[in-house]
Amino acid sequence: MPLTDLRTQPTAALIRTVIISYGDGHHDAPRGSALLVDARPLRNPPQDPAVRERMLRATGLDPHIRDYVKASPGADRLIERSFRRSLALLALSDHHRVDVHVLCGGGRHRSVVVAEELAMRLIAVGYGVETEHRHIDRPILDTLGDRTHNP
Repeated sequence: MPLTDLRTQPTAALIRTVIISYGDGHHDAPRGSALLVDARPLRNPPQDPAVRERMLRATGLDPHIRDYVKASPGADRLIERSFRRSLALLALSDHHRVDVHVLCGGGRHRSVVVAEELAMRLIAVGYGVETEHRHIDRPILDTLGDRTHNP
């Protein structure tokens, strides 16, 4: 498609934001300039003995994980603040992409939930969004960053 055809399409049809979730315990964070969102303060399902076994094989894409993480104190505030910051960056220029990197310990639960929630909010106001969950299929990490479980 010629470049002139791209310019005639609505802005929402173009990818303006790329959101990458990842776990800092894997030591291969995405590179480049990005708005950094730290989801580590939110409740971590594998660290909660009451739900650990049920959550080990689940990810932040599963509804019960989403509900668990979003029920964390401060979750709504973190997501809303990240949404507002993303909007502010997007408003600065119609020609630049805004990358958002969302991290947690292992990249399977908290960062995925926050990334998905942020993407839904940006899509709802008309922005094209692409999400990547870099470590969603990696093993659960213990608090020291060692592999403890391979679901």
